[in-house]
Amino acid sequence: MGAVKCFVGRGVVLFSIGVFLALVLNLLQVQRQVTVFPPEVLASLFSSAWWVPPSCGTAAAIIGLLYPCLDKQLGEELRYKREWSSVMRCVAVFVGINHASAKIDFANNIQLSVSLAAMSIGLWWLFDRSRSGFGLGVGIAVLATFVTQLLVYNDVYRYTEPDFLFVRSWLPCVFFSGGVTMGNIGRQLAAYDSEGSSEPRPKRE
Repeated sequence: MGAVKCFVGRGVVLFSIGVFLALVLNLLQVQRQVTVFPPEVLASLFSSAWWVPPSCGTAAAIIGLLYPCLDKQLGEELRYKREWSSVMRCVAVFVGINHASAKIDFANNIQLSVSLAAMSIGLWWLFDRSRSGFGLGVGIAVLATFVTQLLVYNDVYRYTEPDFLFVRSWLPCVFFSGGVTMGNIGRQLAAYDSEGSSEPRPKRE
């Protein structure tokens, strides 16, 4: 029963983090007119459609819970022991990648995409370095980009200056780095729970 509570608790924390990051990062993209929502959406709180925060929160919870489970199944341990300070730096780099995609002007989209791809791989190398983390990050990037293509195709919202079918070519890099970031948070929460559950309970007199 205690393990279930810990699992649900981690899911709630990951969901909350995903909602917060979605609101902040989506607002940045909308302000720079990278993404365009219908006028009635832009007049709402945080200029975000109602479904964006819960969708991102749910995805963050699934990713954050999946990473430690896959590590356990594969028997793959992280090369270096992580601490919360390292996780916070990972989050900061992820936010920086999103900031770069919205605010830094490059000569063309190819230079921007290559730069963000290098930054995303660097994020994985600095804060993960596991095969499972890289594989899941790539899978998340492909799946999330495909879903985004469908949403834009159905006029839910759109990207300005699309150069990769209906979206921007750097979008998979953002999804990849986001998957690695949420995976690191999920791993750290799982490690914290395991350390807490392994502590000996005081004996009753």
